[in-house]
Amino acid sequence: MMQKHIVNAYVAKDIIKSSLPKIKNDDQMAQQFEQGFGLSRNMMKVAGYFELIGSIFLLLSIFNKKFARIGAVMINIIMAGAIFSHLKAGHGVKSTQSAGKYFGLNLVTLLDSFRK
Repeated sequence: MMQKHIVNAYVAKDIIKSSLPKIKNDDQMAQQFEQGFGLSRNMMKVAGYFELIGSIFLLLSIFNKKFARIGAVMINIIMAGAIFSHLKAGHGVKSTQSAGKYFGLNLVTLLDSFRK
């Protein structure tokens, strides 16, 4: 029972760290989005807010498993986009490992949230 909360906190902590430069409109991050993926600064900020809000929901999942569902889905939308963008940009499968790890952990969280 406790393990899922530890996993959710681990994912949330890392994803929050990843979201902050995007939300803060960091120039270097924006350059990576624009040049690396062909995505605008606004898309970067949207991704950052999805990550941050999804992470907050994961942290709130200790109160209700519906929060885990919302958080996992929000973050996995971004992780799927990251995986697709890295592959489309030709960065190779290795560049998708981080997003893939969080996608997988969130998938387990999501599936677990439907158990009685």
